[in-house]
Amino acid sequence: MGLKLGIDIGSTTVKVVIMDGDAILWRRYERHFSQVRQKTAELLEAARQVVGDQPLHAAVSGSAGFGVAKLIGMQFIQEVFATGQAIRYFGIDADAVIELGGEDAKILFLTGGVEERMNGSCAGGTGAFIDQMATLLNVTTDELDELSLQHTRIYPIASRCGVFAKTDIQPLLNQGARKEDLAASIFQAVVNQTITGLAQGRPIEGKVVFLGGPLYFLKGLRERFQETLKLDADHAFFPEWSQYAVAIGTAVYADENAPETTLSQVMERIKSASEESHSGRYLEPLFQNRGEYEEFSRRHSSATVEERDLSSYEGSAYLGIDCGSTTTKLVLIGQEAEILYQYYSSNQGNPVELVRRQLTEVRRLCGDRVAIRGVVTTGYGEELIQNAFHADAGIVETVAHFRAARFFDPQVDFILDIGGQDIKCFKVRSNAIDSIMLNEACSSGCGSFIETFAKSMGYSTEEFAQKGLFAKYPVDLGSRCTVFMNSSVKQAQKDGATVEDISAGLSISVVKNAVYKVIRATSASELGHNVVVQGGTFYNDAVLRAFERELGANVTRPVIAGLMGAYGAALSAREMNLSQSSLLSLQELEDFTHTAKPAVCGLCPNRCNLTVNSFAGGGKYISGNRCERPLGSRPKESAPNLYQFKLKRLVDLSAQGKPGPRGKIGLALGMNMYENLPFWHTFFTQLGFEVVVSPPSTVELFAKGRYTIPSDTVCYPAKLMHGHMEYLLEQGVPTIFYPSLTYNFDEKRGDNHYNCPVVAYYPELLHANLQKLSQVRYLYPYLSTDDPKSFVREIYTYLRQYVADLTKREVKQAAEQAYQVYYRWHDDLRLEAEKAIAETRARGGKIIVLAGRPYHVDPEVNHGIDRLISGLGVTVLTEDSIFELAAPQRVRVLNQWTYHARMYSAAQYVATQPDMELVQLVSFGCGIDAITTDEVRDILESAGKLYTELKIDEINNLGAVKIRIRSLLEAMEERRRAREKGEN
Repeated sequence: MGLKLGIDIGSTTVKVVIMDGDAILWRRYERHFSQVRQKTAELLEAARQVVGDQPLHAAVSGSAGFGVAKLIGMQFIQEVFATGQAIRYFGIDADAVIELGGEDAKILFLTGGVEERMNGSCAGGTGAFIDQMATLLNVTTDELDELSLQHTRIYPIASRCGVFAKTDIQPLLNQGARKEDLAASIFQAVVNQTITGLAQGRPIEGKVVFLGGPLYFLKGLRERFQETLKLDADHAFFPEWSQYAVAIGTAVYADENAPETTLSQVMERIKSASEESHSGRYLEPLFQNRGEYEEFSRRHSSATVEERDLSSYEGSAYLGIDCGSTTTKLVLIGQEAEILYQYYSSNQGNPVELVRRQLTEVRRLCGDRVAIRGVVTTGYGEELIQNAFHADAGIVETVAHFRAARFFDPQVDFILDIGGQDIKCFKVRSNAIDSIMLNEACSSGCGSFIETFAKSMGYSTEEFAQKGLFAKYPVDLGSRCTVFMNSSVKQAQKDGATVEDISAGLSISVVKNAVYKVIRATSASELGHNVVVQGGTFYNDAVLRAFERELGANVTRPVIAGLMGAYGAALSAREMNLSQSSLLSLQELEDFTHTAKPAVCGLCPNRCNLTVNSFAGGGKYISGNRCERPLGSRPKESAPNLYQFKLKRLVDLSAQGKPGPRGKIGLALGMNMYENLPFWHTFFTQLGFEVVVSPPSTVELFAKGRYTIPSDTVCYPAKLMHGHMEYLLEQGVPTIFYPSLTYNFDEKRGDNHYNCPVVAYYPELLHANLQKLSQVRYLYPYLSTDDPKSFVREIYTYLRQYVADLTKREVKQAAEQAYQVYYRWHDDLRLEAEKAIAETRARGGKIIVLAGRPYHVDPEVNHGIDRLISGLGVTVLTEDSIFELAAPQRVRVLNQWTYHARMYSAAQYVATQPDMELVQLVSFGCGIDAITTDEVRDILESAGKLYTELKIDEINNLGAVKIRIRSLLEAMEERRRAREKGEN
C-alpha cells in the first residue's frame, strides 16, 4: 500500500495530510485568507521537502475544494462523505458526528438511519463566527477560550450570523457585561445554532464524535456542547486528529479511487491553472482615473469645521461623548463650536476604560485654562457613560446627529448615517425631524459588514477600502445580507475576481442595501435635495462615491463624518448654558474604578438578567432591567399599559381552574391562545374539566422544548409552543387540547378571516415532532369557531370519541357561554383603551399603539418593550383595543387575515389622532408580515405620521429598541413644537 494524500480546502483553512498505511507521515493546518491556490501549493511544497516526490494517490475535499479539483483535474469527495470515511477508517463506534469548520457546520447521524446535515449559505455558528466575536471583544480566539472557562452566567446571543450577534453583544459590552460571560455565551450560541439549525428536532444522543478545528482548539466550546447535550466522558469523543478528519477521509478515499501522481505534478497543475475571471456580472468602475478621484476629494474637503489647538485655548469648552455600537468618539468644542480635541477609536471591548483614559487626557490638557461647562453623552452606551463619569445629560443619538448635520447644512432635508451596526435615516421638514428610518436587527450593509470581509481577506478596513477605488471590474454582489453575501464573494473568488473587484462591489452593495432595504426608496431621487451623509463608514471614499452615483447627485460629507454624534452632543452641551459641569475631576478620574457583576432580578416573573456596574465613590448603574424596580427607587407613576392589562387578565384567568368531574385538560398559553383563552377556558370549565394553563413564556420554558424544533426560521412564538407542551407534560396533565383553526372569528373587516398558516396548523407540527405527546391524549381537531353552529356540531362529534357521556345539549350551552365571554373580553379591552386615552389626554401625555398580534403580549416574545415605553411615561395601547374605532380599510393587497385587518384599522385610527403614533412589532420568520409592514407604513405616512417597526425574536436587545423609541418620542415632540409655533 503506497502513500495517499488528502487535501481539505475549507472556507478559511487548508488542511493537508499524507499517510502511509495507517500512519500519518505529515500534516499541516493553515489559514488561506482567500488565497486558496497559493496556500495549497505552499503546503504541498512544504510536504515535498519532508516526504520527497514519491508516487501517491491524491484527492481533494472541502467547501472551497470543488473548484480547485475541477480546475486541476483531481478527484473530489464531498466533505460529509469524507468525514464518514475517517470515522469508519478508525473504527469508531459512534451514533452521531458533529463537525465545525471555518464557515461550515455538519451533523452526521449514524444510527437510526444514516443522515447527513450541513449548513447552507449561512456561516452562523462556525469558526468564522467565533473569529468575528473574538475580534469584537478585542481578544484572540485562544484568549476567548480562556475567558469562557471563568464565566458565571450565560446571555442569550444570536448565532445566525456575525452581524446579528454583534447587535446582541455590543449593547451588553456597553452596559458593562463581563467578557468572561460573553465568551461563554458566544460558545453557547454556537451550540444552540448546531442543535436548532442542523439537528432540527432530531435528538443528538448516544456516543457523539466532535471534529473540526474549533472543537479541537477551544476547550470552552467543548464544555458547552457536553453540558448542553448532557454527555459524559464516555459519550463525548474528541479525537486528537479531529481538525484533520476530512483530509484523512479524503486520503483514504484517494487510496481506493484516485490515479497515481506525485506532489510535483499536483503543484504544477495548481500553478498552471488559469487565473482569469469567468464572471460576466461587472459594474462600472467607481473612478475611471486618478484625476476623477482628486476632483472628488477636493470637493469633499470643503465641509469643514474650524479646529484650534487646545494647548493654547482659554475659556469655556463643551464635551460630547458618543459611545456607539462599535466605536467611541469624543469631541471638545469651544465657545464658537470650533473643535479643540477629538478622538475616534474602536471600543476594544471595554468602552468604560476607553472613555476614562480619554477624559483623563482631556482634563489634563485643559488644566486651569479651560473650563468644561457641559458634558453630554449619546449612543448605545449613553446611560452607562453618563452614570459612570457624572456627565450632565444624555440625548438620543438621532437628535445628536441631526444637530450636527444642521450645523454643516442649515437647509438639510435628508440625513443618512451609516455606523458600525446601524443605519439611521432622517427626513427633515420645517427644521425638524419628520421621519426616522433605522435598520432592523440585522446590521448588514453597515460598517461592520465591510470590516468583516476585510478581515477575512487579511486586510485592515482602510486597506480594503482603498483597493476598491480603482477596480476595473467591480463585482455585482447585489444588496444581500452578510451570510448570503459570503457565498457570492466565494463564487466571485472562484471565478477569478480580484480583491479590488470584491472591495468595490461590497461598497456598492452597502449603498444599495441602505437605499433600497432600509430607506425602501423606489428611486434614489426620493431622498431629498440637501443630503448630508455621516458615520464612520462614509470615511470610505468607495462607499461615498457609490452613494453619489446611486443618488445621481452630490452630497455633503463633513470632514468629521465619523464624529458627528459626538459633535452634536457637544453642541447640545453648549446649549445647556451651565456654569460648570458635574464631570469627574482629574483626581477622581485617576482614582476611578469600575466593576461589572451579573445578577438576576427576582422582583417579578420576568427574572431579568441584570448587569450591576459599580463605580468608585459608591455609584451604581444597573442595566438589563425592563422596569424601575431593581433600581431601588420608587418608579415614576406608571402610564396606562394595555399589554399589562391583557396579560394580568389572562394570568388571573389561568389560575381559576377548579377540579371537575371530567378530569384535567391542558391549554398552552401561546400563539392564538392569547386571543382565545377566555373562550376555551370557559368552554371546558362549563363541560366539567379542570383547565390547566401553562404560564407566560420564559427563556427557561423555551429551553425545555428547544430540541424538538424542526425549523430555525419559524417565528419565535411558534418555537415557544414546544416549551409550553413540555411544561404541560411535566405537570402530568392527561389531556392536552390545541385545535387547528384555519379561520379566526369573523369580524367582517376584510376579504376573509384566516389565521396565518403557522397559527392555524402548528398543532399538526407539534404532533409530528414532539414524541412525548404520544404519552398523553393530545387533541388537535380542525374546528370552525367563526360559525357557532358548525362549531357545536364539530366539537361535539370530536369530543364524543373521548368523553362517552357528553351530550350535545351541554356542548351547546358551554359554547354559548364561551362566545359570550369571548365577546365580553373584547368589550372590556375597548373600554379599557377608552379609559386610558381619556386619562392620558387629561394630563397632556403621549400615546403609542404597540401593534402586532395577540401573542405579542407574551412577555418573553415582546421582551418587555411595552414596559420600556410605559416607563418613559407614554401610554401603551394594543391594536385589538382600538381597531373598531376606524372603519374597515381597503388596502392594495388581499386583506384576508383577521390580525392584519385589525392592524390596518388601528393604523387608520392613529393616523387621525395628533397625540398618537404606532409602533409595529414583527416577529422574525413571519412571512406574511412582509405584507403588513408595507401597508401599515403607507396608511401612516400618507397621513403624515411616523412609522416605526421593531423586529423581535428570541434575543433581547432593549438597548437598540430604547434608542428607536426615544427617537420616535423626540420626533413627536419636535412636531408638537412645530404645530404650536405655527398656531402662534
